[in-house]
Amino acid sequence: MGAKRAVAGKPAFSRRRVNTGLQVQTVAKVADNSGAKEVMIIGVPGYHGRLRRVPPAGVGDLVVVSVKKGIPEMRKQVFKAIVVRQRRPYKRADGTWIAFEDNAVVILTPEGTPKGSEIRGPIAREAAERWPQIANLASMII
Repeated sequence: MGAKRAVAGKPAFSRRRVNTGLQVQTVAKVADNSGAKEVMIIGVPGYHGRLRRVPPAGVGDLVVVSVKKGIPEMRKQVFKAIVVRQRRPYKRADGTWIAFEDNAVVILTPEGTPKGSEIRGPIAREAAERWPQIANLASMII
């Protein structure tokens, strides 16, 4: 087969797959102080699946969200976000299983930086390793 080569815009390796606990139409909490309280996932960029299959997302994935609850300026807006917690249990490389008590995301600006200045609650280590800017704002990494 030969060695794998890096393609422009993509990593040379595939990240370890996390069980996907969220999908399009999932309502999730917002873990930052951007002004949004609740969002609905409306897309998963980069997912190329079968026709009519609902795109899934897991911890550390980038998703497109629509704000459902929050301050009036944020409502009905579409943003990109990172999944930082999911209820569905997933297995880590060391064999431990992790599950959070809610599904949560952190909203990003169009430039890709977190919109809020602090993150409430714990975030998954997988998300922190993949997105260092989110790790800097996190109070607790599990």
